Amino acid sequence: MATVEVSLKEMMAGVEGSLGAAVVDYTSGMALGTLGGGKGLDMTIAAAGNTDVIRAKVRTMDELGLKSRIEDILITLDRQYHLIRLIAGRSGNGLFLYLVLDKERSNLAMARHQLKRVEQQLEV
Repeated sequence: MATVEVSLKEMMAGVEGSLGAAVVDYTSGMALGTLGGGKGLDMTIAAAGNTDVIRAKVRTMDELGLKSRIEDILITLDRQYHLIRLIAGRSGNGLFLYLVLDKERSNLAMARHQLKRVEQQLEV
C-alpha cells in the first residue's frame, strides 16, 4: 500500500509529459497532497475547482437514475489533458486522483492505466 506522497510521485514519474498531480477529497474540495504545477497551474486551485465537476456529474447521474460508477473524467484543453480518476473502495470514498498532462508529450492511454494502478495501491 502506498501513501499519498508516494502515489503523487508515481503519478508524475509514471507518465511522460506529467505537469502536475493531486489527491483530492471532493466532499470538501481539499487537496490531500499535490506535486508539480507551477506558473499558470496552481494544483491546489485546480484540484478544488474540479470537485465541482465531479459533484455536477454525480448529481446528474443521480437525477438520471444511473447506477454506474464513474471511472474517470477527461477534460481536453488546447495544450493539456486533465484526467480525473475517482477512487473506488472504502479507503478512497470521496477521493479522486487528478493528473495534468502536456497534450503533445503524453500518452493518454498510459496515463489512464497508471492512475488505475496508483488507485489500487493508495492507502489513505
